[in-house]
Amino acid sequence: MDDESRQDLAQRMSILALRLQDEDNRADTLRVISHTAADLVPGTTWAGISLIEGRRVTVEAPTHSLVIEIEHLQKDLGDGPTLSAIQQQRIIGVPDFTKPDQPWPTFADRAVELGVRAMLSLPLAVHREILGSLNLYAAESDAFTYSETIAELVARHAAIALAGVTHAHHLTAALINRDVLGQAKGILMQRDGLTAPQAFEQLVRLSQNSNIKVADVAHQLVTDTENHASDDHRRGSATG
Repeated sequence: MDDESRQDLAQRMSILALRLQDEDNRADTLRVISHTAADLVPGTTWAGISLIEGRRVTVEAPTHSLVIEIEHLQKDLGDGPTLSAIQQQRIIGVPDFTKPDQPWPTFADRAVELGVRAMLSLPLAVHREILGSLNLYAAESDAFTYSETIAELVARHAAIALAGVTHAHHLTAALINRDVLGQAKGILMQRDGLTAPQAFEQLVRLSQNSNIKVADVAHQLVTDTENHASDDHRRGSATG
């Protein structure tokens, strides 16, 4: 890479850092990451992000519907470059899916059928915490031969930005859940004459019996109560 190319790359990485800093919404942050990666990393035809959500890996901000199909294929097969990058916490590159002796032969054959010839998956990690992976796909074989360094720079910026918005996302969700839980307890206390601990125990029992999270049980109870109150109000208005 000559000096002019290095300066151009440095400028574009600075722009990426500033754009990510300006985003405070997780969905928008993910969209900036995937679309910038597709534009910035040489050889990339499509890009997407896989995030660890509890025990699941979800597909986020795909630049094309093909990304969703490729990632769901890996999920169905239980293996592939993305899952390996996340599990092994290292960069996984496949220069040419058409070559024999692929680590994932079934996946490789299907990827070629879909038009993907090469792939690069980079783990998104901060302080050894793995958040997911940045996944790049190419319609041409050997497309990422000289791209890994640039892709890794993008992934590092992405991981830091993603860690920040994910923390904020989880904090907001926790506050919302706490508020809804308080409302649900209040409904049970008023409706059934329970104390606060008894109301919470009832929510836990409902959660266990239905195999649904306590927060979701609480949200459903609050929603049902609000809908019931709204229906009563409409009926009262109609008869009045």
